[in-house]
Amino acid sequence: MSNQIIRDHKRRLLVAKYELKRMHYKAICRDRNLPNKIRYEYFFKLSKLPRNSSKTRVRNRCIFTGRPRSVYKLFRISRIVFRELASKGSLIGIHKSCW
Repeated sequence: MSNQIIRDHKRRLLVAKYELKRMHYKAICRDRNLPNKIRYEYFFKLSKLPRNSSKTRVRNRCIFTGRPRSVYKLFRISRIVFRELASKGSLIGIHKSCW
C-alpha cells in the first residue's frame, strides 16, 4: 500500500471521530442568537481540532492503485482499473455497450 492511501485512511478515521463535535461547534458558531463571546469561544475550539479531521482534507482514491483522479464513487476505482475489470468481466452487471 502506498503512503498516500495510508494517509487518506487515517484522515477518514479522524473525520469519523470528530464529525459530531465539529458539526456541534459549527452550529454554535453560526447561531446569531447567541452572544458573540460564546460564538468566539466555540470558534476557537473549532480551530483547535486537528486539521485532518475536516471532510475537505479527504480525497477519494482508487482502492487498487491509489490514483486520486477520475475515481468512480460507486466502485471506488479509477477509470483505468474500471476499464480493465469490465473488459475481463470481473464487474458484475457491467458490460460493453453495443447498438
